[in-house]
Amino acid sequence: MTDAPGAAPVRLERDGDVAVVVLDKPPLNLFDEPVFAGFEQVVAELVALTEPGRPDRARAVLLEARGKVVSGGVDVHGFREIAEGPEPAQRGAALWARLLRIAQTVEDLPVPTVFAAHGLTLTAAFEIALACDLLVAAERASFGLVEVVVGLTPSMGGPQRLTERAGPARAKELILTGERFPAAVLERWDVVNRVLPDDGFAEAARDLARRLAAGPTVAHAATKRLVTTAVRHGVRAADEITPQVSGPLFATADLRGAVASFLEEGPGRATYTGR
Repeated sequence: MTDAPGAAPVRLERDGDVAVVVLDKPPLNLFDEPVFAGFEQVVAELVALTEPGRPDRARAVLLEARGKVVSGGVDVHGFREIAEGPEPAQRGAALWARLLRIAQTVEDLPVPTVFAAHGLTLTAAFEIALACDLLVAAERASFGLVEVVVGLTPSMGGPQRLTERAGPARAKELILTGERFPAAVLERWDVVNRVLPDDGFAEAARDLARRLAAGPTVAHAATKRLVTTAVRHGVRAADEITPQVSGPLFATADLRGAVASFLEEGPGRATYTGR
């Protein structure tokens, strides 16, 4: 399907229970003010769409891009405007605080999130990908946090989230060198979850998101909270909250139905409603 001329550079679509965030600003999907504002608007909509109890709730989120590349990076004209204008340090700090809220909001969504990278994925797009639960990449995809070429460090959450996934040494290597790394390398470093064939990649990523959306949504939210707590505060902190996070799962229709299905039909036959 061809998108209408003048379509928003960042927009939200639906594929059943999956909310699909589309980045579409040809030719390079550069991040500029309209793209940043578009992501702010879309993530605010995602917060509402993934709210528990909503009848048309989205039960998973997929982020994808149109065109040859996912993103060629950030439009550097915006950086020059800040650097050469009044109070550059204060304005720079305000920019990063604003953009970090986008990454944090994606990260905090109570449903599984998948970023699908079909090609070159640089800077801000890569940082948003790192805020997602799963990052899947096509064989031809490559990634980079190349802010060093303009005297910056990635500041939309990339360094800290790379450290969570790959450890401090790999995070520093990727950022300090400013090099681009193929998907296969980043899969070995545990940055990319899965590398999928180029042929059929978009549909394979959609299938993964659909499968997650069809799962026990409340349990998925509990998983996300426990993992995040363990990473940020330690295993014992996750242990401490487990009873209050996992105990209520026994009151969900999904658990009751899945247990009954398991006992009556065997494993793997349960269906879930997200409640």
